[in-house]
Amino acid sequence: MSSERNKFTAGFTIAELLISLAVVGILLAAVAVAFNASIINYRENNDIFKAVNSARQALFRITTQLRTAYTVDPYSPSNECSLITVITAGGEEIREDITYRYNSSDKKLYLVTNDNLTDSDYVLCDNVAAMTFTKDIVTEGSLTKVKSVQISITVGSGNTQRTASAAAVIRRNLN
Repeated sequence: MSSERNKFTAGFTIAELLISLAVVGILLAAVAVAFNASIINYRENNDIFKAVNSARQALFRITTQLRTAYTVDPYSPSNECSLITVITAGGEEIREDITYRYNSSDKKLYLVTNDNLTDSDYVLCDNVAAMTFTKDIVTEGSLTKVKSVQISITVGSGNTQRTASAAAVIRRNLN
């Protein structure tokens, strides 16, 4: 009789199997929740990285053109910066009249070529929450000049926002 008793006690009971199955199910659910949170976090970080990278590239382009600008409009509003650049091509100077404009209604930074009104405005940066161009203006006699421009751009993705800033001195006006 004792051999029959050992034969039935050697395995797991249904209750033990159900408890172990429930524990494994809870552990798998926890791993799935952690994995999903990790994917969401990765996407949010990737989106804000792209937005900040786009803003930095726009700032680099703007400051480069400001430094070599022929003239900068001191009277343009704080959401835009108008300037004239001079490009030398084939021994000939070509002037470009351009404007960088932040549009708060669609949250974009545009590059507008004022010389050619038939082309569409080029979007430099999306997801812009705020942007300002602060101009340091000096008056010499009857001439008003922009000495430098400070630029601040805030970009966002989801609930995260980052601000990047830059400044450029107009080299032609360094007197």
